Amino acid sequence: MKVTVIGGGLAGSEAALVLADGGVQVRLIEQKPVRRSPAHKSDFLAELVCSNSLRSDNPENAVGLLHEELRRLGSPVLAQADLARVPAGDALAVDREIFSGGLTRKIDAHPNITRVHEEALAFPSGPEPVILATGPLTGEALAQELVAAVGKERLAFYDALAPIVQGDSIDRSIAFAQSRYNKGGGDDYLNLPFTRAEYEAFVDALLAGEKVAPHAFEEARYFEGCLPIEVMAARGRDTLAFGPMKPVGLMDPRTNTQPHAVVQLRREDTAGTAWNLVGFQTRLTWPEQKRIFGAFVPGLAKAEWVRLGQVHRNTFLHGPTALGADGSLRALPHVYCAGQITGVEGYVESAGHGHLVARRLLAKLRGEAWREPPGTTALGALLRHIDGSAHPEGYDYQPSNVVFALFPPLDERHGKAERKTKMMLRARAALAAWASGVGCALQPAPERSEPPPEQADDARGRRGRGRASRSRFPRGRAPAGQGAVAAPEVPGQPGSEMSCTPTVAIQTNSDPAPADGSARPVCAAEGT
Repeated sequence: MKVTVIGGGLAGSEAALVLADGGVQVRLIEQKPVRRSPAHKSDFLAELVCSNSLRSDNPENAVGLLHEELRRLGSPVLAQADLARVPAGDALAVDREIFSGGLTRKIDAHPNITRVHEEALAFPSGPEPVILATGPLTGEALAQELVAAVGKERLAFYDALAPIVQGDSIDRSIAFAQSRYNKGGGDDYLNLPFTRAEYEAFVDALLAGEKVAPHAFEEARYFEGCLPIEVMAARGRDTLAFGPMKPVGLMDPRTNTQPHAVVQLRREDTAGTAWNLVGFQTRLTWPEQKRIFGAFVPGLAKAEWVRLGQVHRNTFLHGPTALGADGSLRALPHVYCAGQITGVEGYVESAGHGHLVARRLLAKLRGEAWREPPGTTALGALLRHIDGSAHPEGYDYQPSNVVFALFPPLDERHGKAERKTKMMLRARAALAAWASGVGCALQPAPERSEPPPEQADDARGRRGRGRASRSRFPRGRAPAGQGAVAAPEVPGQPGSEMSCTPTVAIQTNSDPAPADGSARPVCAAEGT
């Protein structure tokens, strides 16, 4: 039994290890270290290009439920993430080197995996199965192969990298350590508080700042879960304050009041030497980022930048029409697609989809019966997105994180406060029944813990501002008339998160990173 896996990202690494553990001989083709895209910096497999967060670990959140399902199924990626974990509230954030380095060593040491250091320029002809897991940075030659196989009907998106600031350059007399509602360790994030006047000045600077002009081939259509901050600001002056700069659940110890807005910083490493500006993906030029963030963000006047924000375009397939029921290309049935190239969005979603593709292939190679996990599980909900069954007719297919909106609605009557618990319990029961039916061993479900406090009544933190409670508005959205920021639920701004990746039919990743700051990223932004 032999399978070729093209791409050593999260989906490809997960699929390779699951197949190899199942006794399959795997040929893993990965262009690093011979060649790198502009976004990649290390030679490790499963490199986390943008955020170091795998988002909420709470199983009453859709992505936290996906964490749980993958752990119970023995996911190598989740196992390594747990070994590399760093404090991040109720989010699962990791030390990048421990995470990616550990997976790389595990793959290189596996007797059933042969790693090939070269760029894949074409699909192997078959009949042996191929897993395509090249993600949003698929190279030009392979992208042309895809276009020839499935047609040119693709969507153009952007994705973004948020800036990272050096920890010892942050003014700690202004920044305060606190997680929203004191979740996790209670002080896993740094927060830079704004008064109303400071916030207004910052928005003015964003709107006036010089942006990187898109290339002629780049159509400016953004993934709603990962909008550049200047695009959000242009939708309405308060949009940022209701999105990534939302201050709910945070109290400035200098004033004992909730700030008007905050920039949250999440640690990039265990030691806290570098901090990510959560949700601050941007198309501002690099000089403008330094000027605006230094002059208008409290606590960053002397900031030294590890990385500045970038935005670029990307690649994904139109899942409902390009892929068959078994996840293979309709035009090339021996080629199975896994991860972000199918339109799933986010690190864990990519790994989860790679896990399913590998298990599906294992069953096929062994001549065993297989059925997909039900849509009431987080894994099944991802498949509902890819095949289009989770969406209304005529839906404009876009990348998606796993969110409860992808799950079938609950059959029983329930109160709003009960919904997430009931979705979680239903998913656990469905996963157990499915695993039993297909012969998958499951680890036991964890003991149910109490969910984090509801973040419903904003009045407790918004008194004296002369405005109604923000709990009137959906998560991540601004008031009517001020532009909506659609963000999937997760720990992002509190109880919601952004995680992103872009798309376009053909992405050339062989060009050097432009000096104008537009080098291509893959991003996930979330705070807690």
